[in-house]
Amino acid sequence: MKFVAEVLKLSKSATLRLEERRVLRQALIKHPFFPDLVDAYKLDKKFGEYEEGTLIVKTKNGYDLVRGYPKIRRALTLYPTIIKHFKEGNVVIEEKMNGYNVRVVHFGENIYAITRRGYICPYTTEKARNLIPFEFFKDNPDLMLCCEAVGEESPFVSKSVYGIKNLDFFVFDIRRRRTNEALSIKIKEKIAEEYSLNLSPILGVVDVKKAHEEVKSIVKELGKQEREGVVIKDEKMKKSPIKYTASQSNCSDLSYAFRFFNEYGKDFMFSRIVREAFQSFEFNESNDELNERCKRLGDAILKPMIESIREVSNGKKVVERNRLRFDSLEVFELFKKHVKKMGIEAEFSTPIEKNGKFVVYFDRIMMSTTDKIAAHLNGVLW
Repeated sequence: MKFVAEVLKLSKSATLRLEERRVLRQALIKHPFFPDLVDAYKLDKKFGEYEEGTLIVKTKNGYDLVRGYPKIRRALTLYPTIIKHFKEGNVVIEEKMNGYNVRVVHFGENIYAITRRGYICPYTTEKARNLIPFEFFKDNPDLMLCCEAVGEESPFVSKSVYGIKNLDFFVFDIRRRRTNEALSIKIKEKIAEEYSLNLSPILGVVDVKKAHEEVKSIVKELGKQEREGVVIKDEKMKKSPIKYTASQSNCSDLSYAFRFFNEYGKDFMFSRIVREAFQSFEFNESNDELNERCKRLGDAILKPMIESIREVSNGKKVVERNRLRFDSLEVFELFKKHVKKMGIEAEFSTPIEKNGKFVVYFDRIMMSTTDKIAAHLNGVLW
């Protein structure tokens, strides 16, 4: 704990109070798979200048810090929001891919993947070590790759729309890990080309005064493809980005949330319904378009809930199932400990070896929703 106090420039007693308030939490499962790390803590909430998910580590060579990824605010209306936020010049319209947010860094001689909340994930780390060249970190030791981890074999957000059967990484930002300063879009593109890194697709560069119409057109097309939406960025990355999602993505989120309705807060659900209302208004939809949106929204809310109720009525638990593929059984066992540390109740299938890899099915058990449904089916009042 002394190293955390030194890195955050706090007294030991102040650091202990952060731990008591669960703002600061232990983040490392000690294991040979993490050979460069002695200990690690993460911030579960924003603290001073440090973002939620900031990781403080003790390595074999000293102390280090990786800043959490800053929250991106959302536009409910494209006009006049984009102009008001960016003022002038060009903005970059980048696809917001639908996966989970990962910061890829190096400590010592190895690559590590840190999830949004600040956990060092063994599964994601194993993938990153296979897919991201260590040369990047040797040449740029102070930088981190901010990526979306995307594909069908994701432990958190499994998606098939990208045609990625396993898991891959798409860089959306390159930042200085101790200060969170973002490199410009041009420098990011140059680095990605030099080290053969995947980039989140850039879909347009347009004058800020015309951006709302361009974004509207792009988002409509992305929605048809079941993709998430866009992030709108300043070319030099001096101003904070803003994001905007397609209706289909909002409804996909709602379908997921209402299937596991007692696991997800009302704010999560309500905010997405509000987005639908503002988008329908700004897109000036016809009666047919509005009716189609209402049907999509209603389906997203009711059908998954009914599915969950039927499952519990048949004596089953409500679960989310994902397929994972490990290089080694040792990392699989470590991932099981990692999931438990995250507070997730889960069941795993017996690993099946295929082409030198180990395929596992990971069932996240939604006990709160299961218990809630069971109680009401047995006559408990709301």
